[in-house]
Amino acid sequence: MAGLLQTNIKSLPFIHRGKVRDIYAVGDDKLLVVQTDRLSAFDVVLDDPIPNKGKILTAMSNFWFKKFGELMPNHMTDIDPTTVVAPEERAQVEGRAIVVKKLKALPIEAIVRGYIIGTGWKDYKKTGAVCGISLPAGLQEAQKLPQTIFTPSTKAAVGEHDENISFEQMEKIIGADLAKQVRDYAIKLYAAAAEYAATKGIIIADTKFEFGLDDSGKVHLIDEILTPDSSRFWPVSSYQIGMSPPSFDKQFVRDWLEAQPWNKQAPAPKLPDDVAQKTADKYTEALKLLTC
Repeated sequence: MAGLLQTNIKSLPFIHRGKVRDIYAVGDDKLLVVQTDRLSAFDVVLDDPIPNKGKILTAMSNFWFKKFGELMPNHMTDIDPTTVVAPEERAQVEGRAIVVKKLKALPIEAIVRGYIIGTGWKDYKKTGAVCGISLPAGLQEAQKLPQTIFTPSTKAAVGEHDENISFEQMEKIIGADLAKQVRDYAIKLYAAAAEYAATKGIIIADTKFEFGLDDSGKVHLIDEILTPDSSRFWPVSSYQIGMSPPSFDKQFVRDWLEAQPWNKQAPAPKLPDDVAQKTADKYTEALKLLTC
């Protein structure tokens, strides 16, 4: 299906190609981050694009960054991405790119869970805990947790798997003071987002944030935030405890992949056009609900 799997911008120095984003240098202190239509599932980048995914996620991230701009600093600038590339390259960035401050990314992912689902549910069934955090007995799948929990992970390179770590391990990696700041920011952002989303008919079951430091060591919110790629969105109307609810996120693709004879190593099975389109439709619906 039509979609942008990879950019080819020659007017700026290329820096990095991640799971879904391509990054270029804009001078010495800024970056151009382009959100492609690639999708990563089980830490494997699929060969098939999700139509317009990059534009949908860029619009959603921009919405949240502006909404929560007073809660903490972030990497956003007001520079129009189409002004930093050659005229013939503007189609590659229009609507799917942002120009951001160049910050030092922290090597961890800040995961916040408000409901028990996915790998957290599997972990709980085996151990009675999620990522080492003990929980009350008798919880059911998709149940709201008695208290929001913070479960950090390492940030893996493309083709490798993120690894859940304890808060104590996180402290050893980035330092105790910084770890506390990140945890507190992540929980505060999740709480504010979950409260707002509930008014729009969406439950945010869990989400992932990333943070970076400026030259003075001040923490900034970076990357993308509160999108269907980094969060689990459920419609309030069909939510019920005891089952995995339908979702607005890439869980639709994950569920399809789980039903295939696949060992979760690259390459992934070819994604049928209808699965890709239904995923795009779910992303679009979430964007409309949250931003209208």
